[in-house]
Amino acid sequence: MSGGRPGTALRFDWIGMAFACLLTLFIALPLIVVGTWAFSEVWRYPSVIPQQFGLRFWGQTLARSDVWEALLLSLRLTATVTVLSAVICLPAAYAFARLRFPGRNILFLSFLASHAFPKFGLLVAIAGIFLQLGLISTFWGVVLIQLVGTLMLMIWIPVAAFQNVDRRMEEAARDAGAAPLRVFWSITLPQAAPTISAALLLTFVGTFYETEGAWLIGAPEIRTMPVLMISFINNQIVVQYGAVLSVMLWVPSFIALMFARRIVGTGAFARGFGA
Repeated sequence: MSGGRPGTALRFDWIGMAFACLLTLFIALPLIVVGTWAFSEVWRYPSVIPQQFGLRFWGQTLARSDVWEALLLSLRLTATVTVLSAVICLPAAYAFARLRFPGRNILFLSFLASHAFPKFGLLVAIAGIFLQLGLISTFWGVVLIQLVGTLMLMIWIPVAAFQNVDRRMEEAARDAGAAPLRVFWSITLPQAAPTISAALLLTFVGTFYETEGAWLIGAPEIRTMPVLMISFINNQIVVQYGAVLSVMLWVPSFIALMFARRIVGTGAFARGFGA
């Protein structure tokens, strides 16, 4: 005779299992297929698994000078955009969080406007302006178009961080005679730093993988890693070239997720949103 209470028998969660299968189908399965292509040398239909594994296409891909040029260019673009975004957006985020001025709410919501409309249509309109300014196919043209995509992350998330700083600690520091700048560097910024770091990390990763703006504004002179990967997939008969670049693009994302996990694990990221 079972010692459990009546009606407490475990039931199989069919809905949960269905969601898990869907997530596996739409997320994990494509990643597994691309990863398998990157390490396969022979994979012919109708075989379910490759007939031959190897690193031959890794050697061929990494031996191409355009791959390393695209990687270095992507890192340089991403670093430039992230730094500029921090310089421009963090002071604005602090102002939105702490100051009251006419039109504040409208201006704050306007940073969401770039994400409220079809992105490609917005990029085409900006491309028309950049064409008149001579910024098409230039490094700084791509920097500017990618900078637009960072505004929401780099303002909305830090605003939440600054709003949830413990004001009592700031007041105590001011009562002790600390100057406003000292209070900011010693009290405000350390509390907001984990959430701001997460915003910077998301901005870096998002910019590194940004494709539409880099292709529309930068082509044909500026070719980032995602743009090069797409050209490999569209123009090369060998599928493995594009698969190898895809796996290479996963590496920065994986490293970023490990750092993000450490930030989220501290609970400071959640506190930045008032959770």
